Amino acid sequence: MVAAFGQRVILEDAAGQRFPAFVGRRGLRAVCGDRVRWQRPGDKGDAIVVEVLPRARVLSRPNHRGRVEVLAANLDQVVIVCAPEPRTDPFITDRYLAAAEAMGAAAAVVSNKSDLPEAAEPPELAEYRAVGYPVLAASAHDGTGMAELSALLAGHTSILVGQSGVGKSSLLNALVPGIELATASLSTSTGEGRHTTTATVLHPLPRGGALIDSPGVRDYAPALDDPGCVEPGFREIAAAAPHCRFADCRHLREPDCAVKEAVESGTISARRYESYRRLLRLTNTLGRPEWAH
Repeated sequence: MVAAFGQRVILEDAAGQRFPAFVGRRGLRAVCGDRVRWQRPGDKGDAIVVEVLPRARVLSRPNHRGRVEVLAANLDQVVIVCAPEPRTDPFITDRYLAAAEAMGAAAAVVSNKSDLPEAAEPPELAEYRAVGYPVLAASAHDGTGMAELSALLAGHTSILVGQSGVGKSSLLNALVPGIELATASLSTSTGEGRHTTTATVLHPLPRGGALIDSPGVRDYAPALDDPGCVEPGFREIAAAAPHCRFADCRHLREPDCAVKEAVESGTISARRYESYRRLLRLTNTLGRPEWAH
């Protein structure tokens, strides 16, 4: 499935032909990237999705009721886009990285709009490099980094995520010739990007693979099963954890905690550690609507 608009979807068959369809059974929900079984009743009319096949590596979040909402399926890479304008919240980037770790997908960070005068590299990008994530500087406006980004995406099924206004649609326009997506304009009243992508859509890439574009967000948190799932989302914390005194250490107030010692010595970023603490609190409060957007 290459696009979803509620119960209306767009399918692509084995021959690469795309056609409209709708989800035919109450309670069945299909998302972009799903592999589905469908049928067409007669020669006319839209196809009907009758079954969603088992998914692998889903990007999800808790909805306002605390239930898991799947955003896209069958991914193998999450690409988080940040920008100097609007200034990206690094804690949201951390949560996308944690989601990628939880789903067993690769992850990378793209610092977009590198052509802007104010595009000095924020310190968190060095933190991501230090723990092994690819970090690219890019600009759809002048072409900086686009060849490197194209190579990163080639052969993968990736999803492009990030806050509203960071320029995901502009990057996609540059990566996939022939498509025309609205380019975000920034709100002069709030400084936040206006939402221009309203549906999750999959686009084939010229060098192989596919790229899913998703609506911009103002906040994000991964749908994690329990607080114990937070630690693996932070590579450096997971690497230090085996050296803690207690096997079930949450790295908060426990004695002889190797993670806290690494933070104090500067081996682990204090900001990333704070991000871990925040996500741990969010996971403990799963279901509260004030943070599930």
